Amino acid sequence: MKTPAEEVAALPPSGGSSGPGAPSCAAGRGAGELRRPLPSPALADAGAEGVGEAIQLKVPALQQLYHWDCGLACSRMALRYLNLLNDEDFQRAVRDLQLTKSIWTIDLAYLMRHFGVKHLFCTQTLGVDKGYKNQSFYRKHFDIEENRVNQLFAQAKACKVLVEKRTFLARGWQMATQRTTVTVTVGDIQEHLSQGHIAIVLVNAVLLLCDLCSSPVKYCCFLPIGQKCFCRSPDYQGHFIVLCGYNRALECIYYNNPAYADRTCSTSIHNFEEARTSYGTDEDILFIYQNS
Repeated sequence: MKTPAEEVAALPPSGGSSGPGAPSCAAGRGAGELRRPLPSPALADAGAEGVGEAIQLKVPALQQLYHWDCGLACSRMALRYLNLLNDEDFQRAVRDLQLTKSIWTIDLAYLMRHFGVKHLFCTQTLGVDKGYKNQSFYRKHFDIEENRVNQLFAQAKACKVLVEKRTFLARGWQMATQRTTVTVTVGDIQEHLSQGHIAIVLVNAVLLLCDLCSSPVKYCCFLPIGQKCFCRSPDYQGHFIVLCGYNRALECIYYNNPAYADRTCSTSIHNFEEARTSYGTDEDILFIYQNS
């Protein structure tokens, strides 16, 4: 989750970090030289149920521990799906990368690189959108995070963290005269999933609605157990989910919500698009490839 930085966080029982700052570019697990990911020619041994019109990958559901660590929980799901998760190694990576209670999508991309996972991070803004300073979700510690996150983007290429700007800029006549970078489409996402790969997506939790759950998840459900919420519902609440399938006939997307440890959720493509393109998300999506 893109959350305001408050203090250095600890992963129980022995996790933690030494404070904000730029991570080392050294990668673990012999990542070597990573090239831009390409779709694999066929569905790999992904434990998938169905291909083509419908697919649901068997991605383990892991629950977040705190209200702020949904991104780390999603990363753990991805690594377990890839058979790369070791709790001690993961906690060490959190310390090495100096991850705090403020987890941005670029942090997750560095985490994938640390474990040698082939990835591609697509976003609208190569850095921090200054407009977020006026949003309640980002406002409190925006100045501190702006410098840190911009530094991560600046170092990404040298650290072999793969980042691409994907935003639709052309309008009208500009389409014929201006070179553009197009956004990631639902078709792109479905093609990625159909080959056994997964993705971590930043969404606005206020808008995301599961069609299978008996009641919608509210942002206050991400608070620690026993802590009451007295806040007003915000316009934007950043939350990470793991995409694990789709059904073209039903026009739905399947995903694991780290708020739960016992289910796979489903939402309509329309609702998914609304939640992932909401202002505040930067349309961030971290494509993760199985053949890492």
